[in-house]
Amino acid sequence: MIVETSATESFANPVAVRGPMLTPATDGTGRLRLHGLEPGAQVHYRVTLEGEEGARSEALTGMFTTAPATRKDISFVWSGDVAGQGWGINADTGGMTVWSVMADRRPDFFIHSGDAIYADNPIEETQKQNDGRIYRNITSPDKAQVAQTLDQFRGNYRYNLLDSNYRYFNSVVPQIIQWDDHEVVNNWFPGESLAGQNRKGYQETSVDRLAQMATQAWSEWQPVDVREAVDGKLYRTISYGPLLEVFVLDMRSYKNPNPDSWSTDERTSILGPAQAQWLIDSLRASTATWKVVAADLPLSIVVADSATTPEGGPKSMEAVAQGDPGAPLGREFEVARILRSTRDIANIVYLTADVHYTAAISYHPDRATVTDFSPFWEFVSGPLNAGAFPSSPLDGTFGATYEFVHAPQESNVSPAEGFQHFGQVRIDSDSRMLTVDLCDSTGRTLYSKALPPR
Repeated sequence: MIVETSATESFANPVAVRGPMLTPATDGTGRLRLHGLEPGAQVHYRVTLEGEEGARSEALTGMFTTAPATRKDISFVWSGDVAGQGWGINADTGGMTVWSVMADRRPDFFIHSGDAIYADNPIEETQKQNDGRIYRNITSPDKAQVAQTLDQFRGNYRYNLLDSNYRYFNSVVPQIIQWDDHEVVNNWFPGESLAGQNRKGYQETSVDRLAQMATQAWSEWQPVDVREAVDGKLYRTISYGPLLEVFVLDMRSYKNPNPDSWSTDERTSILGPAQAQWLIDSLRASTATWKVVAADLPLSIVVADSATTPEGGPKSMEAVAQGDPGAPLGREFEVARILRSTRDIANIVYLTADVHYTAAISYHPDRATVTDFSPFWEFVSGPLNAGAFPSSPLDGTFGATYEFVHAPQESNVSPAEGFQHFGQVRIDSDSRMLTVDLCDSTGRTLYSKALPPR
């Protein structure tokens, strides 16, 4: 792989760097770290492959902007949930057009909040919508079954790249990637067994084995460098100049089992002790005006997990909340410690996806059972191209309230019926104001909230 960069689209005075060999060992994927780029600069690049005898492939081109070293206007987008619930690439509607809509806004970068694939959701040629119309998918052998082998997990990423909108987006927008559950299997947690859960199509019942294969495919096909992660896997911070720092969480690898959601054991966790302390310490050490916490699960939206709910017992919960507005239970103990430990830090905003609708949620101790934290906002986006679902109730432990919701009344509404979403964040370099726009897939702004810096 050979990568050339230039300050101009005409590639005057390009700088060429030879990258790795692309082999079946990594499914033909490769990555190359570029050094010496100017901060806050637009970089054009082109990539070619060179064969053993010197023959070269057609060049693929793109561009990106490097992070600034000084104060400048910042714009980025975020969302999640791609090709889920059997809703894939529909050529009749132009494919996954939301990717082109986001790319045309020329954001500085994109935060992918997870569910980049749905390894547990095969895609068939047709699927009936709630309104009776037929949704027609582009199909592929890669999506004919649930993923239980390394190649099947890899195939889910290959499928998404059949969409020209997605390829265009990838070529012009840098990405900050995290994962959620469907990169492995719905609502998974470490140590889980699928035995007895009536999961259609699964012969492999060890979630840990599925997660091992899924992690390899994810790290091959997504623009991630595990060397940046604190634990060599995922969670990390990314500085984007003096106005912004992004804190990328991993709410999968260290979570307690979902049935522990009602536990009174204060050690129950969603991040794990090391990651939770890292987040507290990193937020305290940050000198950026705005601290954006990229979370793959919401803090107070009640997300049940019926597959692991014990017979006759309380509902298992997939995220943090369980619907009891009283004192913390289960994973809420850890969130309470984080909020308490960071209450004197200004300008923390949480961004997430996962629940397949968009919302703005404010948190305030005056409405909460837990009162020793500072007010903050959480913004929810998604799905990008998946089934949309009605909104879920909020848990009142941390004083959460919906300020805005855009969600369908029915479950699993197709992308062709609307309710697909992304969010955009803009930071003004002069006022340092942060503005969040919640948008539909056409780019129409549904809700906007301006937050002045404290």
